[in-house]
Amino acid sequence: MHRLFLLFGVLVITGCSTLLASQWDRLYGKSDPAHFDKATTQTTGSNAVNYLKDVKPILDQRCVVCHSCYDSPCQLKLGSYAGITRGATKAPVYDGERLLAADLTRLFQDASSNQEWREKDFFPVLNERVNTPEANINASILAHMLLLKQQHPLPQQNLLPDSFKFTSLDDQQCPDLNELAAYEKSNPLWGMPYALPAISPDQHKTLMLWLSQGATGEESGRTSPELQTHIDKWEAFFNRSSLKSQVVNRYMYEHLFLASLYFNENSNPVYYELVRSSTPPGQPIKRINTRRPYDDPGVEHVYYRLQEQRETPALKTHMPYLLDDSRMARWHTLFYTEDYTITEKPSYDIGKASNPFITFKEIPSSARYRFMLEEAQFTIMGFIKGPVCRGNLALNVINDHFWVTFLSPAAESAIFSDQFLLDNVNQLELPAEASSSSGILNLISYAADERKFFDAMVEQINQKLDGGFKIDLDLLWDGDGSNDNAALTIYRHSDSATVIKGLHGDKPQSAWVISYPLLERIHYLLVAGFDVYGNVGHNLNTRIYMDFLRMEGEFNFITLLPVGYRTEVRNHWYRGSVNTVKEKIFDAAKVYKGKSSVNYQTQQPLDELYLKLRDKLAPVLNRTHDAGQGQLTGEAREAILDLDQVAGIAASLMPQVTILEVADEKKGASNYYTLLSDSAFTNISYLFDEEDRRLPQEDTLTVGYGIIAAYPNLFLRVPQAQMRNFVDRVNSLRSAKDYTALLDEFAIRRTSEQFWEFSDRLHKHNFLEWPVEFALMDYNRLDNK
Repeated sequence: MHRLFLLFGVLVITGCSTLLASQWDRLYGKSDPAHFDKATTQTTGSNAVNYLKDVKPILDQRCVVCHSCYDSPCQLKLGSYAGITRGATKAPVYDGERLLAADLTRLFQDASSNQEWREKDFFPVLNERVNTPEANINASILAHMLLLKQQHPLPQQNLLPDSFKFTSLDDQQCPDLNELAAYEKSNPLWGMPYALPAISPDQHKTLMLWLSQGATGEESGRTSPELQTHIDKWEAFFNRSSLKSQVVNRYMYEHLFLASLYFNENSNPVYYELVRSSTPPGQPIKRINTRRPYDDPGVEHVYYRLQEQRETPALKTHMPYLLDDSRMARWHTLFYTEDYTITEKPSYDIGKASNPFITFKEIPSSARYRFMLEEAQFTIMGFIKGPVCRGNLALNVINDHFWVTFLSPAAESAIFSDQFLLDNVNQLELPAEASSSSGILNLISYAADERKFFDAMVEQINQKLDGGFKIDLDLLWDGDGSNDNAALTIYRHSDSATVIKGLHGDKPQSAWVISYPLLERIHYLLVAGFDVYGNVGHNLNTRIYMDFLRMEGEFNFITLLPVGYRTEVRNHWYRGSVNTVKEKIFDAAKVYKGKSSVNYQTQQPLDELYLKLRDKLAPVLNRTHDAGQGQLTGEAREAILDLDQVAGIAASLMPQVTILEVADEKKGASNYYTLLSDSAFTNISYLFDEEDRRLPQEDTLTVGYGIIAAYPNLFLRVPQAQMRNFVDRVNSLRSAKDYTALLDEFAIRRTSEQFWEFSDRLHKHNFLEWPVEFALMDYNRLDNK
């Protein structure tokens, strides 16, 4: 019966492909934007398909892997029922050329009904006309796309035709119902899932039956009475009424608004987000939606509430953050035990609110630094997984592989006192104060401000040196002996990035030491103050300012080297750069007179310093993702460690992110690794022409145990017994032909019949291994090679 129904659907949808817009109205009635805003009753009966039980798991496994976050094609987000009923739009979120900031289209925030989304130019992908099985299929874009795939499966070949588009959001096509006939005729192979194998017949039958029954559904809610007790406790903490509490709570919110908050580390945690509400705890949340978290809320009193996250977690945005009793006690110690007074509520005026050194000047900077520092991976992760999400403009300002350490709180207090920050507050302004429709930055003006702050910082350090202050490894935070946030490794993968705990890779391409003013400015530049809907000026200003901040972090690190060696390292990191801003910063560094007290024994102090960092931080270094982790033994383990040493042309031929499954076919078990190809450049001082600055002979390949990147380019499956052969093959890569031959033997290409089986196995393993960190990967960057 089901097959007959689906066949009927195919025949009808084919026959309707030439309908004019008016004919849709004549056949199925006018579209009602409020169709899915009304209360819907779940279909009942023996054939009834349940959205949460039957449909959502299929959408998560097969659709959310491409349709989530701001870079979801056509802004069609399929990780929640609200996203499905909202539909799609032709307007992209990412647009590096727009002259004015775009209207906000954040799901669950910028419209409260599908009627409002239609007014924002979103069109339905479900049937919003008469509720009949025929209309529910024929007037549904989602049904069209699924049936198109069934009628025109991918060709049986390794590579897809050039007609498929993979590289740019500009290439996406977003047909509405009236444009589908032309779309299907021009692109018969572009059914869904796009450029991936079709879903299974059973999955297809389930989705089509659900659509025919009216696509009823509801949001999943998992807040139990026990979890509600935690919510009540934390909302009471976040909403204490004293003036000090109100300012502290605002500070916390502006740093936690992107967090996936959870209360206990069970096997399947429920996540919440901290939101601003006009209603107090105990009442339904009335969310205050503003462009930035520090924009004027428009109400006299703001309440900070915990709202359950309603979208399926995506790895590219998922940032878990534990709230428990020890956390609450620690924050109480940081913000409420020190004797200080808050005298006024900070302003929401953009010129002040965008500068945290003004807004929160009365909270001791030592508390603010500790708040960010003790969860440094989360803090840095916000720069990478926050509003940027997909952003070459913001991310090509960092190297492909670098290490991050932090100034110790004691050294921080000695150098960057509260008074020092107040004295230099005007030099700490950020581009966000110019709004999301800003003009292109006056580079010289911002460079002058950075130079003034840099001069003040150097003068301050010089004064401390005169008083006996030493430049040595004791200046670095050691995690208080137990906190593994003390050392981080950051990888860039073209327009995305990854941050993990520990010092990974043989040697990084550069290294930073981050101070409190640097950490806070990066957060307000790339997280709190960055507007993904902003115009070209806002984006360019952000990129240029980040250039200053990167150089500041690198300067802090280079001061640990011998005086005579610093210029050599700087020049190597900036080969071929004639950037005038760089020169201004480097000139300022020349007045710094501090000698390093680090005891060097070799003629290669930089390499020696990397080893000394590892030794100093050894007690707290997180080794979860070391290449040697996992269950591999013997020759297979030796092979994976050798793979971690591949460099040069061989490394450059590998894609930026590869997921490798090493399969023990005798035991029926697998180990998973992430291979990261780290591209080398003469310098990263310029926005454009990256390829002209490439140094493929200096590329490296880093192996990380587990899944540590959100956007894979390639899947490989290697039997454990063939690991030595595989690694030798990778190491001997010299041409694109060699690479293709490697893929022919080991790749699970996007065209492979094994693709979805591999994907399911990979995600299942990741969930069982890391249930808190687990989220779905994004397949939009899978190669077609």
